Amino acid sequence: MLTLLALAFLAWLVIGYFGYGRWITRQFRLDDSRETPAVAVNDGEDFVPARPFYLFGQHFSAIAAAGPIAGPIIACVAFGWLPCLLWIALGVVLIGAVHDFSALALSVRHGAQSVAEITKEKLGSGAGKAMMAFIWIALVYVIVAFTDITAGTFVSGDDAIAGATTFNPGGAVAFASIAYLLLSITLGFVERFLKPPLWLVTIIFVPATFALSYLGTQFSYVFAFSHLSWSVMILIYCIAASLVPVWSLLQPRGYLGGFVLYAAIAVGVIGVFFGGYSIQQPAFKSFDIGGMTGMLFPFLFVTIACGACSGFHGLVCSGTTSKQIEKESHTRPVGYGGMLAEGFVAFVALVTVMIAASDMLVGPDGRALSPGKIYGNGIGNFLTLVIGKENLQFAITFGAMAFSTFIFDTLDVSMRLGRYIVQELCGIPGRVGAIIGTLGTVAIPFVLIFFAKPGSWLDFWTLFGASNQLLAALTLLSITVWLHQARKRIAFTLLPMLFVLVITLWALALLVWGNLTASTGFDIKFVNGIASLALICLAIYLVVTAFLKVRRERGVPPVEIEAVA
Repeated sequence: MLTLLALAFLAWLVIGYFGYGRWITRQFRLDDSRETPAVAVNDGEDFVPARPFYLFGQHFSAIAAAGPIAGPIIACVAFGWLPCLLWIALGVVLIGAVHDFSALALSVRHGAQSVAEITKEKLGSGAGKAMMAFIWIALVYVIVAFTDITAGTFVSGDDAIAGATTFNPGGAVAFASIAYLLLSITLGFVERFLKPPLWLVTIIFVPATFALSYLGTQFSYVFAFSHLSWSVMILIYCIAASLVPVWSLLQPRGYLGGFVLYAAIAVGVIGVFFGGYSIQQPAFKSFDIGGMTGMLFPFLFVTIACGACSGFHGLVCSGTTSKQIEKESHTRPVGYGGMLAEGFVAFVALVTVMIAASDMLVGPDGRALSPGKIYGNGIGNFLTLVIGKENLQFAITFGAMAFSTFIFDTLDVSMRLGRYIVQELCGIPGRVGAIIGTLGTVAIPFVLIFFAKPGSWLDFWTLFGASNQLLAALTLLSITVWLHQARKRIAFTLLPMLFVLVITLWALALLVWGNLTASTGFDIKFVNGIASLALICLAIYLVVTAFLKVRRERGVPPVEIEAVA
């Protein structure tokens, strides 16, 4: 049963890329003779042309963070695996990959401008500022939720091996993750100043990346800090990562992180096809399991925040990746293909909980295991099929390190994108503006991390998912307006936009009511309720603005879709 599901899912992704994906790309008339922004500017800082395989790894690791792992696991435990699988399969091909490719192509055609800048151009200054505010709030929640998850992983590690007296599972993951970041910086400087061939750095640095998991098991007590301490240090890292040139950290870290993702996928394939596992979880549980977020409609679709569709991907596509596209034809494998690969990451994460018996989803204290621990257990057990059960500590450390690696990749990208937005809103370019933008973005996460209890990421996750999906709908809205102005087909972006828009506004409305009624004052629930309300207002403003814009343009001659603004 599991093998057949996996084969069907892979076949669906292949059909999506070579069938629907090819048709989608034809609508944008890709032209390699056109100079891309990365080639035209090439400033050595943000605009740096990258080889497609190198860029795919960086882009893939930036978009494939905790979302496609944690979301499917949480949703499967709540609602059963079948609705999760259907949403991931249909969403990734028909909505998510279309969104990612279109956002990337749109940005490349508009001088590598961000989604917010393009919204300003298409819908007006007010809409542009509203979009920037929306994106900034969403990024703040990405940073808060993922910082808390990562800090928890570094403290507690994995319960499956936590009983060992000579081994600190959280410290092992922390050591491996920190060493991975230092290795990435080294690769960046080697690439920048020594300029070796890509194959050479690959055969040296990629094996070294995997060796770090073993080193983590040997030095698991080197980094043993509290949850709050790790949270602060992670945010300080994000500040630094936001300010350094992309060649020194973002590109090399993304390239190595891509191989960690590839390895995790490969291990998942081994487990699915050769592990002999059977499905232990029920296919379907209930349409309503109780609680504020217990209804399958709409919360399934925002709990699985990535893997099916993610507005954050549009920020990566238009904020960093579009500045590194060397040729327009690269947008399809990087944009559309990268999203399909993330869909498979989500499928593997779903399998790690599908094959787990119910008693394997709780820890020794009777509390439910976190998604990161479930994923670490699953990937670790898959890996022992190759390296043997006696290497369980290394295997699970690798699985947990992979999880934290994905989160790190997204954290520093989120901080960089947040500082771009603050710089745009304040109109302060250059290094001073970068510092102000970074500090302005990190301020609220610092406050929330200090006041929230450890493990409070669950309080932020659903709001993060809803804002993330609504951002995708608003990005598709801007793309649809652009296509309409060029008098091109719009159904392939309009219909997904309408579906995601309705689902996410519905979820946010319930979050406003649930959080504000449960609040006892100025607490986390009150902040979440106000943030949800602000996101609804900004979204409605953007939708109304777009509708009025389209009405006013009736009879206006079409613009050329090839034109770069």
